[in-house]
Amino acid sequence: MNKENVLDKLKTINYPGFSRDIVSFGMVKDVIVEEKAVIVYLNITSQNEAKKQEVVKNIKQVLSEYFVKVSIEISGDAPSQAPPIEAKQQAHPAILDNVKHVIAIASGKGGVGKSTVAANLACAMAIQGKKVGLLDLDIYGPSLPIVLGLNEQPELTQDKKLIPLEKFGMKVMSFGFISGNETPVIWRGPLVARMTEQFFRDVKWGELDVMILDLPPGTGDIQLTLTQKLRMSGAVMVTTPQDIALADVRKGADMFRKVNTPVLGVIENMSGLVLEGAVEGDVSAMTINGENVDLDNTGKFSFTMDLFKTGGGKKESERLGVPLLGKIPISHEIMAATDAGVPVAQKDPDSPLGQLYHQVAQNLLSSLD
Repeated sequence: MNKENVLDKLKTINYPGFSRDIVSFGMVKDVIVEEKAVIVYLNITSQNEAKKQEVVKNIKQVLSEYFVKVSIEISGDAPSQAPPIEAKQQAHPAILDNVKHVIAIASGKGGVGKSTVAANLACAMAIQGKKVGLLDLDIYGPSLPIVLGLNEQPELTQDKKLIPLEKFGMKVMSFGFISGNETPVIWRGPLVARMTEQFFRDVKWGELDVMILDLPPGTGDIQLTLTQKLRMSGAVMVTTPQDIALADVRKGADMFRKVNTPVLGVIENMSGLVLEGAVEGDVSAMTINGENVDLDNTGKFSFTMDLFKTGGGKKESERLGVPLLGKIPISHEIMAATDAGVPVAQKDPDSPLGQLYHQVAQNLLSSLD
């Protein structure tokens, strides 16, 4: 058994409560193989001792078949004389140390509804009693000023820190507040990366339970800056059902996995168009788009038409081994609320759509806890 063989065996061990293995989670920092002994260095930040002990037990059970002695050390980093499995990332400075959880809302593709999802989830978490920050990191095309109906400029403290705007009980910041949402940003990558870091260091966020990051599409400078400068709780991938969107989402999800940022789940947005109406006369059934639709005793019907295929989000969640957090339909209600600057989770939290966002938010918070 060499190091690679041991890693292959460790990939069969899932972290308790998850369908993802401890190697892809980045918990295995190093493996040292001797003739009849092996040492596994783990980095598990959870305070749940029962889960730690379960991982230790499973590792010993798997490797005892091949080694006389199996040693496991749980610490922050592997010893300096033992090089890590992958190249060490830059050390994470103590920024956003007052924020418990940082969640990136991401996708490899533009136009899938990241900003709408981010704003609704942030509003839902704030309504559920959490201290929430919402940061729009799309420097080239900031959307939050429109989604939240904000046109103000942030003020500065005496030590030149930006004070985030407040809306719907949460703290909000966007480059659109500073530049003016009508002004195009014509910047090269290094300047964008520097601006991204300033949003973390030079904004007075205070204490937060959750910070939601609305990311731009792609896997470029902003995403790399995040993984180098922040210790994120994870990313949520947003996709639409069709294959062309999934292809880009896969790249984004795989990027986060390569830099040891867990993918918390997948949201399938624009998941079908709900058609509702009523038929007059003595009609017991009807056909829409080649499918039979049942009518109730008053002639009313509700039918979901899959405009962009279906099942794309489920397929990607299964590939990643993470939950499908929700399927959000195309809706005039969501569009109207977003354009009016009041996300539907805030405007009508008890509606079916509002409840859908609130359930996704609750699932995310539960997985973080």
